Amino acid sequence: MTITEFIKTDVKAALQAQGKLPYKLTLGAMSEHYKVSLTPVRHAIDELVDEGVIRRKDNGRLELVPDALKGRKVETPAPAAYEKNLEEQIRKDVIARSLQQDTEYLREQATAEKYGAGRTVVRQIFSRLAGAGLIEHVPRCGWRVRAFSEQDMHDYLDIREMLELKALDLARKHFDEDELREMLKTNRPARGSDQSRLDFDLHDYWIERCGNRYIREFFARYSPFYNALFNYAVIDEKVKREMAQEHCEIIECLLERDWKGARQALSNHIRDQREAVSRMIEYLNSNKLAS
Repeated sequence: MTITEFIKTDVKAALQAQGKLPYKLTLGAMSEHYKVSLTPVRHAIDELVDEGVIRRKDNGRLELVPDALKGRKVETPAPAAYEKNLEEQIRKDVIARSLQQDTEYLREQATAEKYGAGRTVVRQIFSRLAGAGLIEHVPRCGWRVRAFSEQDMHDYLDIREMLELKALDLARKHFDEDELREMLKTNRPARGSDQSRLDFDLHDYWIERCGNRYIREFFARYSPFYNALFNYAVIDEKVKREMAQEHCEIIECLLERDWKGARQALSNHIRDQREAVSRMIEYLNSNKLAS
């Protein structure tokens, strides 16, 4: 859901539920209420005018159209749905820059204008991305993208494989068969025209249950940055299907108490992520050269 779509839906939901809006029907008041720039507000109003929910008077002022939504079904948007969508867009842009070694500073105002958002919202998103290790704040300069290093990735995966296999061993007695079967449902390779189902939280299952705080602290500190890159590298259905199949293989081995098989499947799965990210780098670089 875009910011414009969120504003439109929220306006209609408020009108249907209360018959009025909790702010003045002006560009400035709506921009302040939704904490966004005037652009998405203006687009939302234009579309609401086209739909007959709002009309422009001869003097240019806006007014609500009584009973315009009578008989219509309006869904209430999830709180901050537009902000979640905005954060995903900015996150993807940051990851692409990281993979392309583009460490140019991000400016809050420029980013806000680019996405038609409020500067406060952008600052909050940048803070969360910094917490995930994707960017860092440099006083008086802005926010700097963390440049991806292929050698760092290989080093991380070496340590990750060793520690995650250890976590898997330590967590054996804490596995629950019903929980494992539930995870099988959330990790399914595609069949026919269906889309693959992939649960990226699978690895947290044994990390959280391993009982070793040093292992947990390692993943809490270093995994957010690389997980974001690995998840971004799942660029097509073929890759998703392969990863879902690998997830299922690990879970099925755990259900059968085939610890050796589970360790081997997990090891293979982690090593395959090197290739996924390498393909992503090649893809981004080829697009950069073509543009």
